[in-house]
This record gives sequence, structure tokens and C-alpha cells, in this order.
Amino acid sequence: MKKYIHKVQYYETDKMGITHHSNYIRWMEEARIYFLEQIGFEYSKLEREGIISPVIGIECEYKTATTFDNEIEIDVKVKEFKGVRLIIEYTMLNIKTGDLVAICISKHCFVNKEGKPIALKKENQLLADALSKLENK
Repeated sequence: MKKYIHKVQYYETDKMGITHHSNYIRWMEEARIYFLEQIGFEYSKLEREGIISPVIGIECEYKTATTFDNEIEIDVKVKEFKGVRLIIEYTMLNIKTGDLVAICISKHCFVNKEGKPIALKKENQLLADALSKLENK
């Protein structure tokens, strides 16, 4: 599976010339959406089907600063999937230097359009099976 690549934009940096920490959270979301596409489940299609997966928690441990024009490779892995709850781990590397940039986790649940929790197996068995197979791999 292809890893997500993000090129650091100038507007993502702060007065110190490094990427502002809030941007790493955005990159996680970009990588998650890309990951779902890679495994055959476009997020926009899931939403049209009434399946929404909001963020319910974020953890990010920053290791090395990034700067404008760096290319960051983001490896996405399913850390845990329990039918209603999904935990994704992100490992971010600077492509040019090979430095570990950050290790992050996002936690998600699955809800319908009304915001009520759903069991993914009942709503989309194929996605539930795909996430189960990818757990801890």
C-alpha cells in the first residue's frame, strides 16, 4: 500500500520557521482519508451511505521539527478496531533526512447521519472486514 506524502507548505510554518504543531493533526486526517481510498473505501462514498467517522481523540508525540518544502511520508496503520471504535497510528518520516518526525494516534467512532453510534459490521460489512484484517499489521 502506498504511503501518504505531504509537502510542507510555507503557510504551515510559524515565526520560528518550523511547522506549527496544529498542522500535524491536519496531515493525519489527510492520510486517513487517503488510507481509506487505498483500501477501497472513499470517505465521501461512506458519508453518502450515512456512515460518519468523527475524531474522538488525538495523541501526537513530536520527534523532529519540519520546515517549508520538506516532504513527509506518513505510514498509516490500524492499531485497533472493535466494530464501533477505530484507533489509527501514524508514523511520519522526513523523506530527505529519514528522521522520525512524529508518532501519532487518532481515535474514531462510527455514527449515522443523526450522530447515533453504529456497529460498522451491520452498516458496511466489507469495511469492517477490511479494518479487522489490517489491525496490527
